[in-house]
Amino acid sequence: MAHDSTLINASLNTALAPVRRFSRTVLDLLLPPQCLGCDTVVEDLGTLCADCWQAVTFIGKPQCAACGIPFEFDDADGRENSLCGTCIADKPVFERARTAIAYDDYSRHLVLAFKHADRTDHAPAFATWMERAGRELLDDADIIAPVPLHWTRLFSRRYNQAAMLALALHKRSGVQCIADLLTRTRRTPSQGRLGPSARRRNVSGAFMMTDRHRAAIKGKRVLIIDDVMTSGATAAAVTKTLLKGGVGAVDVLTLSRVLRSLPCDT
Repeated sequence: MAHDSTLINASLNTALAPVRRFSRTVLDLLLPPQCLGCDTVVEDLGTLCADCWQAVTFIGKPQCAACGIPFEFDDADGRENSLCGTCIADKPVFERARTAIAYDDYSRHLVLAFKHADRTDHAPAFATWMERAGRELLDDADIIAPVPLHWTRLFSRRYNQAAMLALALHKRSGVQCIADLLTRTRRTPSQGRLGPSARRRNVSGAFMMTDRHRAAIKGKRVLIIDDVMTSGATAAAVTKTLLKGGVGAVDVLTLSRVLRSLPCDT
């Protein structure tokens, strides 16, 4: 019976394929795909026009093996495990962090539109960029989990942008996503105008692991997902919570990262 059902579904999908293509063509004529950045008409949904693509700073190798900060020059010996000066002096509590794009004057409006202006349709495209930047982290991960919002902030915003990215990455990679692995126990003030030390104090003790997941995550490698990394204070606080709860190792993957001082709240 199951075999017959599979054949029926396959035949139905084949029969409906021309209808779907026609519907997509009609939809593109009525509502042509627009650039994520400037609303210029583009060929494919969820893409950038040529000008916006050149304006975005994508982050990749060469980079610090731990925090993922990009290096200006390639390592002379081609080593993959080089650390930046900051990580040599004080290695992060998480094992590796990677990010897709720099959070700068151009990308800021992309991130904030997704975060605060209901542009949730950007999530699949952003997840594609993050998958490319964090491929090795996704390959090693047992579980994907988003940085949580406090319930009051979730109520006012109606969605958690980190959870949307985590779910989109789950769909692309197949890695298990536990959206409620963590909870935010208190509503922390905005990190926007705080220095590094104040950021650490602000998020210290602000997270808790959900009790019902403790047995399932023991000894596992968890990949934390967030939209922006600034000082790394949030990532460190989440990592400490997970390690204390029995997780084996923690990596961090973000959509964007501040490489210089800009107003931000992560």
